[in-house]
Amino acid sequence: MAEALPVYWFVIIAVLWLGYLALEGFDLGVGMLMKVWGRDERRRRVLLNTIGPVWEGNEVWLITAIGAMFAAFPAWYAAVLSSLYLPMLILLFGLILRATSIEYRGKAETDRGRSTWTTLLALGSFLAAFTVGVLLALTTTGLPLDANGDRVGGPFAWLTGWAVLGGVAVVALSIVQAWAFIGLKTDGAPRAAAGRFLQIWPPVFMAPLLVWTAMVVGRGDRMWVWALVALAVAAVLGTVLAAHARREGLALVATTVTLAASWTAIMVAQYPVVTPSTVDPAFNLTAQISSSGSYTLGLMAIISLVFVPIVLAYTAWSYWVFRRRIAETHIPEPHLVEPV
Repeated sequence: MAEALPVYWFVIIAVLWLGYLALEGFDLGVGMLMKVWGRDERRRRVLLNTIGPVWEGNEVWLITAIGAMFAAFPAWYAAVLSSLYLPMLILLFGLILRATSIEYRGKAETDRGRSTWTTLLALGSFLAAFTVGVLLALTTTGLPLDANGDRVGGPFAWLTGWAVLGGVAVVALSIVQAWAFIGLKTDGAPRAAAGRFLQIWPPVFMAPLLVWTAMVVGRGDRMWVWALVALAVAAVLGTVLAAHARREGLALVATTVTLAASWTAIMVAQYPVVTPSTVDPAFNLTAQISSSGSYTLGLMAIISLVFVPIVLAYTAWSYWVFRRRIAETHIPEPHLVEPV
């Protein structure tokens, strides 16, 4: 039983990161599209209202994933977050900037003020998506770690081709997820724009994620994992076909399958290594050597078996409650309250 606990928590942490990417992804994508596609205030408010009821709850997945790493694999947590302290600071800045922009753009009294907050919202969303991609890509492909799990090199030793690939992959994935979610949640012009995008661009925008997946799987020795890569590619094509059929819900499911199959393939291919060392393979961090004691893992496992289903149920319920489509005709004209 004690030997199975690190495996269990590795799976739980992988699922938590998957939940964050799947749910927060379209939030961040919508934030970027607020500036890129939303050319007038009414359209921007439609986009913002699609994520308004859920974006704060989706961030909980990030907090839970990092917290689970800290409790279940403290050596993994310490090595990754200390090596990537600069990207983590940028991630926190992006999330704070996004949250502040969402709150304050509704209080702006001029078009210029709203435009400024929209720009900052798009910037914060981009920074958050890019740095999450950097974090996950380097966690799964390697960091310059020595025998003690400490970073070798300067503060920018993390800035590699893998980091850029991961950042671009999550940004592009977030945009595809956002369009799929917009197609499902809106009517009128946003829905039509989502259909046009999803009929053409998913293979291009999903390519960085598929390249990242194939590179990690190719370094491993579990040949059956390539079946998951094939599933991810098929799901990309499924997104395009679903968009042509105007099946927006199916298109969103297909994008999620692409993400789930890719992320599962990456995590399975590298296990039991949780973070490879680019200095020497002998310094690789594994689940067994990075984990907490059996008592800690066992107690956490009991807690997770109680609360994870509750979180999943509440998340599903919240999305069900706010399931109806939003159109530009539902957005009232902005008005100001004159000071007394």
